[in-house]
Amino acid sequence: MAGPGDPPEGTPEGVPGGGEEEYRSVVFDESFVRAARLEEFSARERLGEHAPAVRRRSGRPVGATAKSLPRQGLILVVLIAVAFGTAIYMGVRHPAPPPPARPAEPLRMTVIPLVPQGPVPGAKKAADLYERSPAAQFKSGAAGITLPAVRRTPHFSDSQVMTALTTAKDYLVESSLDPGVLTGDAVRPVRILLDPEQLEQFDRSFDRPLADGRHAATGWLVRFDPTKSALADHKVRVQGTLHAAEAGPDTLEVTSDHTFVYALRPVGGGDGERVSLFTVRRELHFRFDREDLQRHQAEVLVSYLQAGPLACGADSASRLRPLHAGETAKAGGPAGTDPYATGGVTALCGSLAASAQPSPRA
Repeated sequence: MAGPGDPPEGTPEGVPGGGEEEYRSVVFDESFVRAARLEEFSARERLGEHAPAVRRRSGRPVGATAKSLPRQGLILVVLIAVAFGTAIYMGVRHPAPPPPARPAEPLRMTVIPLVPQGPVPGAKKAADLYERSPAAQFKSGAAGITLPAVRRTPHFSDSQVMTALTTAKDYLVESSLDPGVLTGDAVRPVRILLDPEQLEQFDRSFDRPLADGRHAATGWLVRFDPTKSALADHKVRVQGTLHAAEAGPDTLEVTSDHTFVYALRPVGGGDGERVSLFTVRRELHFRFDREDLQRHQAEVLVSYLQAGPLACGADSASRLRPLHAGETAKAGGPAGTDPYATGGVTALCGSLAASAQPSPRA
């Protein structure tokens, strides 16, 4: 390898011996000169104070370097500023609090006894009565609660609308068809389907039932007095409709309108007692927010129930006490209503049309 004083391409030819040391440091060939990275200043540049005679050249043009350095610095400063601002924004910013949860409304309920116009029709078998009644073509059990076509809404998907409809159907099945609920004291199958904010009202309705439009147990579910009535056929006949609609960007509502027909026989009458039909018309209004849909629960807003044959003066707030085959309603209307009393609900009573009962045997 050449020494520090050697030209880049070795000792030039023509130099005697190439080894005269006194000339070696000042003899350069053409290749050495081309390889040099020095550039002489112009005459004008040398007029400046303390200006050196030469300057070192870089590999890129001076103008390009002078222009690129400020641009790169500016970009670097912008990036640092953005990163610093983002860190401050993420670290200091407090997220907006979620909107307060909408409190559940109390259930508004109406229970109307329907009084028969004569003796209650009866038969040995429930099937004979069904064949002679308007419920002849009704389906049995949950099959009678059919779901409508499911369509998405502007703010809810198909699956969310389906969840609302199936939850409403589950509520109807548990509160109107479950034998344990109908003839016993079972309430849990219904309770677990309710919005948690309605549980206090629900529990009070069973602990201290009142016909005040807010705390009747029969406003939440259908149940009979087990000491008076028993199911003669567990296949309850059902027919009705369900309808879902969006009530707002965060709320779905489902309305149901179903007629349930029960075959009952009196308790303790023996096998010879005749069967009678008991009809219940239930109209329910459900509301679902997004949490209800996730929990598979519902908020019940309105419950409107018509049931018969019942005696007009019978207490129907706790349990329904149907009239059985051959029985007639006692004379008299509902309990008196005081128009000066506030906070109460006017007692209502209707008449059960003959066409709603099984026709006489031909």
